[in-house]
Amino acid sequence: MQPKKKPTQFSSLVSVRQYLLSLIRERFIWVGLSCLFITLGIWLINNGIILQKASQKPVDAILVLGGSITREIYVAELAKQYPQIPILISGGSNDPCILLIFRRANAPMQNALLEKCADTTFANFYFSLPILSQWQVHKVKLITSPTHLPRAKWMAQIILGSHGIWLEPDIVKEEGIPGNRESFIKTAWGLTRSLFWAVLSQFYSPKCSELIKLSDVDLEAWQLQGFTVKQCERQANLKL
Repeated sequence: MQPKKKPTQFSSLVSVRQYLLSLIRERFIWVGLSCLFITLGIWLINNGIILQKASQKPVDAILVLGGSITREIYVAELAKQYPQIPILISGGSNDPCILLIFRRANAPMQNALLEKCADTTFANFYFSLPILSQWQVHKVKLITSPTHLPRAKWMAQIILGSHGIWLEPDIVKEEGIPGNRESFIKTAWGLTRSLFWAVLSQFYSPKCSELIKLSDVDLEAWQLQGFTVKQCERQANLKL
């Protein structure tokens, strides 16, 4: 049986060094986490103040979520009441359908912008946020339908609110088959993505490559490509 080796002075120094390094690492971790939480707290307080001020201001933009042509019929009437306010229609109906709706309502369309990149509710806010920020919007009127709630409202409050944009929901009753069907899983997934994007969007701003002014929509070109009003939702009762 071999005798146990006594710890040498060198091994003792190594142990002390490792202990000190572990203490320093722990200190750095705690200091880093403390700074992170302090910074987050300051940002939340500051953003809360900005939102409170924004809530007292008049609406300076209208955001329409795609999913039902009823919402676009409604915003055409709003455009006559607020001709100077920019309108962003995200992932809405076919361009000529919206054009015909505005023409029938005799609504101004020079301030209406169509965003055609979004195909989900999350994408609505993902692509709309940079545009609203570029417009320096403080308070936005969000047009959607009862079948789209409360998910759309919560997602908007998280994503837009993280950039100091106050939300004023404007709920439009749908006719016909609802454009949105909600579920717990769908809502939970949407809110989770929104929370992550509220942070990431502070550092990255996506751009939609399919933006078109409503006044630039060429109805004749669409007709040459085979467009008919049958391609619009039936409840709009549109005619060429």
